[in-house]
Amino acid sequence: MTLQTAVGAPEEAAYWSQRHRIITALGVTQILAWGSSYYLLAVLARPISQSTGWGYGWVVGGLTLGLLVSGLVSRRVGRLIDTHGGRPVLATSSVCLGLGLALLAVAGSLPVYLLAWVVLGAGMGAGLYDAAFSTLGRIYGTRGRKAITLLTLWGGFASTVCWPLSAFLAEAIGWRGTCLVYAGLQLALALPLHLFVLPTEARRHQARPTADLSTPGNPPADTARARLIVILAVIVTTAGVISATWSVHLIAILQAQGATLAAAVALGALVGPSQVGARVVEMLGGGRHHPIWTLAASVLLIMTGLALLAIGFPVPALALVAYGAGQGIFSIARGTFPLALFGAEGYGRLMGQLATPSLIAQALAPSAAALLIVNAGTHATVVVLTLLAGANVLGVALLWRVARIR
Repeated sequence: MTLQTAVGAPEEAAYWSQRHRIITALGVTQILAWGSSYYLLAVLARPISQSTGWGYGWVVGGLTLGLLVSGLVSRRVGRLIDTHGGRPVLATSSVCLGLGLALLAVAGSLPVYLLAWVVLGAGMGAGLYDAAFSTLGRIYGTRGRKAITLLTLWGGFASTVCWPLSAFLAEAIGWRGTCLVYAGLQLALALPLHLFVLPTEARRHQARPTADLSTPGNPPADTARARLIVILAVIVTTAGVISATWSVHLIAILQAQGATLAAAVALGALVGPSQVGARVVEMLGGGRHHPIWTLAASVLLIMTGLALLAIGFPVPALALVAYGAGQGIFSIARGTFPLALFGAEGYGRLMGQLATPSLIAQALAPSAAALLIVNAGTHATVVVLTLLAGANVLGVALLWRVARIR
């Protein structure tokens, strides 16, 4: 089944109706997937460590292990989506997340706990943004840009919904019960939504994505494509390092700049609404500009936010809003720019290629940043992040030049 074309009013109405159902279903499952994996330990790490006696670092290391596994499976996931469509892959992710959470709930030893995160990592690789974006690209082809934007609006509420839910459940039934509830939601809600709402698609032979680089004076298509993918992979990986470091160490950075714990938490809370707000602005733009503009705006905003923190700007809230807005639309650009440049053929495989180094870097970045903080201080860490963000601005300029987008 494919929804890439719509001919006439009835077909167009059916197209939009089905798209609404698919995005709503994926929006719900994305909130559950992010909330029960990537964001899980933000609330449960302390209770797990306190009740089991396992070191806090080992407990948090479970997520690091999960991200490493998700990075290792991402290429395979992209190829599977290209070949079979997203329905079976996303359904498998729900099963893996459900089983991993159940295993987490009954883990009586640290090795079993870490094994649970291996299973959860496979579910993350097959079920978070990159897999969902690939699924939408497979279904809608080059019309998938607005669908991807809408899905990121749903995903932006994952922590808003699941952090309070996790805290409530942990207080009421403990961390093990919380994991069992999330396991049940994966198997009883997310799995049926993936199986019964997403369309069944015909098997396709794998194809390499090809860029439209036929403009006179451009380098040969294969050479230009390779250059573009390398540059884009560096940009996505660098952004992942910044995001992972920021999410783990933001409160410590703000406190080191003189903020109280309450003030640092309040400032950190500005990032989420800024992400969603920027995504709404992008959506209202209606796709009238090429995604390279979204990508450029995102890296500039991220660099601006970090630079304001690095120089000790007296209104840190502005820095947090700029950073959050940049991260919000970067999620959109990461999905829409490759689709616009390379087309829908081989899109899932390409997203997997881009995700692999980024997820591995995200797994390692917080620990590397912790060492930097210990040895050089928080200010030096913010400066390094600012320099990385500046490198991404230069990377996007180079990407624009190589792609010859007008």
